Amino acid sequence: MREAKEAASRDPIRNLIDLMARLPGVGEKSATRMAFALLGNGKEYAYTLADGIRQLVDRIQLCSRCCNLTEEDPCSICCDPDRDPAIVCVIENVPDLLAIERTHEYRGIYHVLHGALAPLEGITPDKLRIQDLLERLEKEDIQEVILATNPTVEGDSTALYLRNVLRDFPVRVTRIASGVPMGGDLEYIDRATLSRALQGRREL
Repeated sequence: MREAKEAASRDPIRNLIDLMARLPGVGEKSATRMAFALLGNGKEYAYTLADGIRQLVDRIQLCSRCCNLTEEDPCSICCDPDRDPAIVCVIENVPDLLAIERTHEYRGIYHVLHGALAPLEGITPDKLRIQDLLERLEKEDIQEVILATNPTVEGDSTALYLRNVLRDFPVRVTRIASGVPMGGDLEYIDRATLSRALQGRREL
């Protein structure tokens, strides 16, 4: 509330630039260009954009089953009768889910961790949706868990941690193949490479 009052008392252009600069990958120069572009596009566009952001915040929630971002709970993927509920693909974030969906290769369901282990940054197992995954394994008839965390130090550490935790469950645990380059994010990998990685997954 205090932050909102302080923002309201500031110059509106400066305030908008500062708000946009807090978005990932947006510096002050980019934020400045976007702010003036909004002004140049007129009030109707600005109001429509603001309404879209408001709807996003008010209507989007976590799927109670897979932790995907969704308007309806459960999400459309969990409700799809053509999906194989015995195979769960574990990913770090929702953009990774969208990347895998673009391959049209995977017909199982998902579990979104909402991050990867990074102890130095304070991201420990309790900060991720790992407990939700373990509860699903106890309740659902899951036969395979695909660990599709990103091929980064954090992603590999998360996969190894999950592999150790999942030893107590009677499930097959696989890791997506190394067709995904080390240090890359699934969100930015082309469909063919990601498709081959899914097809070539291996036991972990």
